[in-house]
Amino acid sequence: MSDKVILNYNGNELELPVATGSMDEKSIDISKLRSATGLITMDPGYKNTGACESKITFLDGEEGKLMYRGYPIEQLAEKSSFVEVMYLLIKGELPTQAELDKFITDINEYNYVSEDLIKILDAFPSSAHPMGVLTSLTAALSAFNPKVVDVNSPEDMYRAAVTLLGKFPVLASWTQRKIKGLPVNYSNDKLSYVENFYQLLFKKPGQDLELDPVIIDAIDKLLILHADHEQNCSTSSVRLVGSSHAGLFASISGGISALWGPLHGGANQAVLEMLEAIKNDGGDVEKYLAKAKDKNDPFRLMGFGHRVYKNFDPRAKIIKVAADNVLDKLGINDPILDIAKKLEKAALEDEYFKSRNLYPNVDFYSGIIYKALDIPTEMFTVMFAVGRLPGWIAQWMEMRETNQPIGRPRQLYTGAPLRDYVEIEKR
Repeated sequence: MSDKVILNYNGNELELPVATGSMDEKSIDISKLRSATGLITMDPGYKNTGACESKITFLDGEEGKLMYRGYPIEQLAEKSSFVEVMYLLIKGELPTQAELDKFITDINEYNYVSEDLIKILDAFPSSAHPMGVLTSLTAALSAFNPKVVDVNSPEDMYRAAVTLLGKFPVLASWTQRKIKGLPVNYSNDKLSYVENFYQLLFKKPGQDLELDPVIIDAIDKLLILHADHEQNCSTSSVRLVGSSHAGLFASISGGISALWGPLHGGANQAVLEMLEAIKNDGGDVEKYLAKAKDKNDPFRLMGFGHRVYKNFDPRAKIIKVAADNVLDKLGINDPILDIAKKLEKAALEDEYFKSRNLYPNVDFYSGIIYKALDIPTEMFTVMFAVGRLPGWIAQWMEMRETNQPIGRPRQLYTGAPLRDYVEIEKR
């Protein structure tokens, strides 16, 4: 097979090298295209553009495959823990027990936040969206941790990573405590990372909190499944912000803002809003299934199908089991969740949805789990951010360690041609 592509333009021939990835993906290197021909490529949304080389995550949407550092997501969800996956993404290999123990100790060293940050939290109205609060608090960490990270120092890079891994669940939990009018909680080093996050969210003053293993396992799996997803909108944002040599906290804050959008991290919130709307309209599932099949009807089923996965979302297969376990364990009688189960059954059995690969995706099931756990709908994207954090950190570190140049997309100008200024009295 040829290792180059030939471009003919204006009678000139340009050779463009073809690179092959470790999973046999192909890419055309066009880095010299503009200097050689004066041309740029147009690719709105960058759907066909590779912005970097990466060793972190492989995703094959057609085949429904997802791997972190070469390990299939199915194996990691079954056998690993979120903390172990965090280590894998950031360090590149699965840890030994000694390495994992040290990693946990190092994270716990930083699992507190300056009390002065509470003043910033208090300044937000109770109506503020948790993602807006989380973005601001994460950016504010830069002011409380002003030491510049030496990207040439593995020790400095590692310390920055564990610092944010320790503090982020605290900040995330504060956004929920703000909504619910509860005082902030503090970390408990005797608990695992996920258990600690759960108690940060839910422990009430003067009350004990049950750490149900079924619930903890479901949250652990959800965080694993969201830990990284190749060069998506928020990850690309983290890399783009970081390419200017902005710090880790500022870069992650940019990623949180990108994740906030309903086309990205807000998708699981959109699922619950759709279910609420169906319930408020009488709960007629068949009516809405018919609307979804009507190409002239603007209604769309949220949480079904995926813009990347053209087959079944591999994460959905895993989290469906966890969702069933949580609902069985809690025995919740909720009309919203009943509607969700009816929609799921129809999508898995109806030929219309099966033929179009409109299967329930990870956002559908994560929304169901968070609803069952009484996590406010506006907190769903915050939960997503906690899961995605190690992927963002790993991508930021890789970008800085490989000295990725500053991101600077081109454009095709379609505005007014050159014209002369006209004095105001002559206009």
